[in-house]
Amino acid sequence: MNTKVWKVDKYVDNLENNPQVVDAAHFLQENEVVALPTETVYGLGGNAKSDVAVEKIFAAKGRPSDNPLIIHIADKKQINAFVTDIPEKAELLMEKFWPGPLTIIFKKKAGVLSNKATAGLDTVAVRMPDHPVALALLKKCQLPIAAPSANSSGKPSPTNAQHVIDDLDGKIAGVLDGGATGVGVESTVVDCTEEIPVILRPGGVTKEQLEMVIGDVHLDAALSDETSKPKAPGMKYQHYAPNAPLYLVNGSQSFLQHVIEEKRNAGLRVGVLATEESVGDYTSDVVIACGKRSELETVAAALYETLRAFNQEKVDVIFSEMFPSTGVGHAIMNRLQKAAGNKMIIE
Repeated sequence: MNTKVWKVDKYVDNLENNPQVVDAAHFLQENEVVALPTETVYGLGGNAKSDVAVEKIFAAKGRPSDNPLIIHIADKKQINAFVTDIPEKAELLMEKFWPGPLTIIFKKKAGVLSNKATAGLDTVAVRMPDHPVALALLKKCQLPIAAPSANSSGKPSPTNAQHVIDDLDGKIAGVLDGGATGVGVESTVVDCTEEIPVILRPGGVTKEQLEMVIGDVHLDAALSDETSKPKAPGMKYQHYAPNAPLYLVNGSQSFLQHVIEEKRNAGLRVGVLATEESVGDYTSDVVIACGKRSELETVAAALYETLRAFNQEKVDVIFSEMFPSTGVGHAIMNRLQKAAGNKMIIE
């Protein structure tokens, strides 16, 4: 398959009628899959009503079929066609955070969306992306679009079009290149089918921000307890992993340097994920700064780019600093733990 690339300037007027967007929308209407930019990461979009399109998404990614997909919309009114009701707290969250990096889980209506898109569950995850190119494409195709991250399953999510091409060239119909993304980590997923909403995946909207709008919000037990059964099937799989084994190091900088030297003395090429504040403190084969510790939003934005950069450096093992699990740091640590397969070295 020849993967087409459409390059679009997100700052131009009348994006909905841009020839590139129109062409990409036509592909979606024909049940092909197209990668599109969002404010979090690039998504791999397909018609959420079509089994054929959804199967193409799973096939391109190599994604397990019991992993439900997030449905993307351009207008809040669209969800009335495929959810049974909108709880008051969900309405408040939509008003505050849509468009934006928040996915809300609702009870779904039967017979509207592909059951493959929702992995046979009686719920559906929905969000409205905050990216002008994504919104223009969604408006033009007039479809609910199922869109997981546009990468090979298990690998770091793509934050620019080249990442998508690196992983999926020849496997998908096209890539709508709208430039680099902003937030860098995926949307927060919150289940609003419970009386007290539950965060199933931390992301671009923090627990603290949610609670300012709707009061108490719980964290799913599976986020901190590996023995708990996840509420969302996809949560049980390793994600975001670079090619080399990744270990989180819980300890001082001097302890991390000791770990580095131990592996280098064993003949391994060692990579270190640090921050701008600490990048000069380590002696290793490759040290990459992933944002500023003093501004964790910059770490989130650079995380997947950094993990992919280690692949280019062909390291044998990667050691990462850890971050506080508060605010967006919770999302950063969630992604790092999944990328590492929960491998940790403790001082």
